[in-house]
Amino acid sequence: MSKKFLVTGGAGFIGSNLVKYLLKRGDEVLMVDDLSTGSKENIKEIEGKIEFILANSLDCLNLEQIKNLDGVFHLGMPSSSPLYKENHNLTGEAINTFIAILDLVKRENCKLVYASTFSIYNGNPIPFKEDMPVLPKDFYSEARYFMERMAKLYFDLWGIKSIGLRFSSVYGPGEESKKNLANMVSQILWWMQEDKQPLLYGNGEQTRDFVYVKDVVLALCLSMGLKAEQDIFNVGTGESHSFNEVVKIVNSVLGKNIKPEYQENSVQNYVDLHLADTTKAKNILGFQAQYSLALGIEEMLKDAKLQ
Repeated sequence: MSKKFLVTGGAGFIGSNLVKYLLKRGDEVLMVDDLSTGSKENIKEIEGKIEFILANSLDCLNLEQIKNLDGVFHLGMPSSSPLYKENHNLTGEAINTFIAILDLVKRENCKLVYASTFSIYNGNPIPFKEDMPVLPKDFYSEARYFMERMAKLYFDLWGIKSIGLRFSSVYGPGEESKKNLANMVSQILWWMQEDKQPLLYGNGEQTRDFVYVKDVVLALCLSMGLKAEQDIFNVGTGESHSFNEVVKIVNSVLGKNIKPEYQENSVQNYVDLHLADTTKAKNILGFQAQYSLALGIEEMLKDAKLQ
């Protein structure tokens, strides 16, 4: 039986991949995006199959078209730490928007699944576990942690159902509009496709738990169908790779031998090691990543050839 979902940020990287999946399985989708970081290019193939509302996620509560929902996927907020560093007011905007989304979910008596981030683990040892202390070290992670706490408060006060997903390092098709804020896997691939040396911080040995966007979409949909009413889960692969390894894999896939260029790292509070403990997601959510890093990169190249 098909259902009706609202996806905020539906023209963005993760949002557009989610919208396409929901449509493919037969669901009805309302999509809200102000195109600040998303792009209509991401949804051109499904134009006419969805109701696209050009608006900020903050406005969702007051839009007449948004009603009779079975669930809300909230992805419509800036998702890169540098943006918050440049504009501290994004912190307040993200928080106020999330409160409005919670009020919408409360009115519609449906369930919320929303994006959180691995950035809130900064300062903890790997692998990152959901019960670790959260010590926000930037505006971006503070906003996400507030969202998690606010979701719990709405559940305690009114029984509002929500699942927060702490995404690790997500990559895949649809990141072009993010440009220099795209995942390093995507940026390395773009550089090397043009026979350019990829630029890496330090010695390139910093690691990330790179998770392919189709696995993230799976986690989002599993969360919406989960009987648990309020919880937080890591979404990653449980494996980490250095940036140097990414270059090696891309060289292998492209049949090239391009050496990276290294540059000094001037980023404050930079996270060197990044790895998800996926035990909770596997045991409760039933989620396990299906794409290895090499397979994900190959899928990106196939997707690009189909465009």
